[in-house]
Amino acid sequence: MDYSNLGPELLVEAEGPLRIVTLNRPDELNSFNGAMHTAMRRVWDQLVDDEGARAVVLAGAGRVFSAGGYVPDFIRNHHDLAARRRDIREGERLVRAMLSCELPVVAAVHGPAVGLGCSLASMSDFVVMGEDAFLSDPHVAIGLAAGDGGIVTWPWQTSLLVAKEYILLGDRMPAADAARLGLCNRVVPTDQVLATAKEYALRFAQLPAQSTRDTKRALNMHLLDSANTVLNFALAAEYESFGTEDIKIRVAEFLGSEEHGSSDVAAAGAPATA
Repeated sequence: MDYSNLGPELLVEAEGPLRIVTLNRPDELNSFNGAMHTAMRRVWDQLVDDEGARAVVLAGAGRVFSAGGYVPDFIRNHHDLAARRRDIREGERLVRAMLSCELPVVAAVHGPAVGLGCSLASMSDFVVMGEDAFLSDPHVAIGLAAGDGGIVTWPWQTSLLVAKEYILLGDRMPAADAARLGLCNRVVPTDQVLATAKEYALRFAQLPAQSTRDTKRALNMHLLDSANTVLNFALAAEYESFGTEDIKIRVAEFLGSEEHGSSDVAAAGAPATA
C-alpha cells in the first residue's frame, strides 16, 4: 500500500502487521493544519484496504502527541466562511472515518494531547499514556462549542458528569486520572510509550482477523450511533461559535501569551485552562 499521497504531515510506516501512523509537524507541536487534517481523514480508508495491516499505532513526532487545532486557522475561520465550512465538514468526515476503521488502533500518547489530539486518543481502541502526558479539550474555554470526537466518545468511556466537567471547563486530565476515569488503558514511563503501544498492537494483530475486525465494528456501532445523534448539532454550533467575538478575543490573548514566552501555554500547545 502506497501512503505517499498523504503528504509529509502524516507518516505511515509498516512494521510487519503493524502500521505506525505518525503526526509529523513537530515544530508546530503536531497541530492540525488543513493538510494534516485531510490526511488524517483519508488514512483510515487506506489502512482498511491495506491487506497486510492488522493493527495501527497512532503516535506523534517530537515532544508532544498533538496540540490540536492550528490556532492561526481559528482567526481565519472567524472571517472566512468558506474555510470555516470546509474545516467543519472535514471534522465530521474524520470522526466518522476513524470510528468506522475496522483495524484496532492503539494511541501512543506522550506529552499533551489537546483538542483534536485529545479526540484522536479517545477514538482509539487502546490508549497508552506517558506519566507526564495529559488530555485536555479546551474548545469551550476558548469560545468554541465542542464539536468533534470527545463530545461523542467521552460520555461512553467515562461518565456524563465527568465528561461535562472536563469538556466544559477544559481542565487538564493527567495520565493517572485518565486511567482512573476510563480514558486510558496503561500509564508507563514516557520513554516506554511507543514500545508499549507496539507491544499491545502486536497482541491485537495476532488475533484472528475477521473476528477482531467485526467485533471492533460491533463495539464501535455504539459510538457511531452517538455520532449520528450529536454531531450534526455539535458541529453546527461549532461553526456558529467561530463567528463570535469570544473566539477572536481568546485566540488573540493566547497568541499574545505565546509571543511573550508563556511556558504554560507553550507546553500545552493550546490556551492554558488549568
